[in-house]
Amino acid sequence: MTTAPIPAAPPRPAPAPARPARRAGRHRLAGAALAAPFAVLLLCTVLVPIAYALCLSLFTDRLFGLGFDGYRQVFTGFGNYTDVLGDPAARDGVRHVALYALIHIPVMFLGALVIALLLDSVTVRMRQLWSLAVFLPYAVPGVIAGLIWGYLYSPGIGPLNDVLPFDPFGQSGVLPAVVNMATWQWTGYNTIIFYTALQTVPREVLEAARADGAGALRTALAIKLPMIRPTIFVALVFTTIGSLQLFTEPMVLRTFTGTVTSTWTPSLYIYDAAFVSNDYGRAAAASILLALASALLSALVMRLSTRRAR
Repeated sequence: MTTAPIPAAPPRPAPAPARPARRAGRHRLAGAALAAPFAVLLLCTVLVPIAYALCLSLFTDRLFGLGFDGYRQVFTGFGNYTDVLGDPAARDGVRHVALYALIHIPVMFLGALVIALLLDSVTVRMRQLWSLAVFLPYAVPGVIAGLIWGYLYSPGIGPLNDVLPFDPFGQSGVLPAVVNMATWQWTGYNTIIFYTALQTVPREVLEAARADGAGALRTALAIKLPMIRPTIFVALVFTTIGSLQLFTEPMVLRTFTGTVTSTWTPSLYIYDAAFVSNDYGRAAAASILLALASALLSALVMRLSTRRAR
């Protein structure tokens, strides 16, 4: 009697090679190694100072033992924040910065956009030379520019005091004087940003607009500006943050006039609290509030830009 052959067992599947997993692990390690320097810098220059400022803002120095025991740090919680928010000098600084931003940002942006569109025009010659000339004011350090403008505003020394319809060192004229100084410095910087963005506009679209009979003004308003809208909003965010941190121009003008006080802007208020009054808790609280205001305004501007993009 014959027996049926026993079927052979199916071959076992070969184990999957471990090379893809090893490669993925190597890629993760390489990514972590490349991101490590940025993470260290972020930790040391941003996160740690913010944490230290938050801790410092919760304490204040007070005299003990009728002053004989010196100063001691006392936990006050949100006392420094309430002191800053209730300080009339701090509120005046916020008002000055708000008026400055309402004047400076529209004037500077309008001038920068007009100059950028003129540089992008097909009829302009020597664009590189004109771009360099427009950018030169930004290359001048802010302190040097402030001193130059201070002497130009000075009566009996500079020529502008007799020409301007307002007193640059007066109570009502110091704000336009500061706006003029900042606009002179930052218009060229934003002009180069807008001009660079205009260079990315497809020339085929512009040629099609000209073929359809669109003039230069129509092309600029209907094609060029809408296509560089993201760049405009990004520049608006940085300009808003810079306006809230206004410091150099009024700090320099303080040496020329007594109209600009030590608390004329929030940044000057923080500087006076930290380095003149040695009240580091109040200075830290004011810094945190200024950072929160900058973050909220930046988020608002970015949200408006996102809605316009849709």
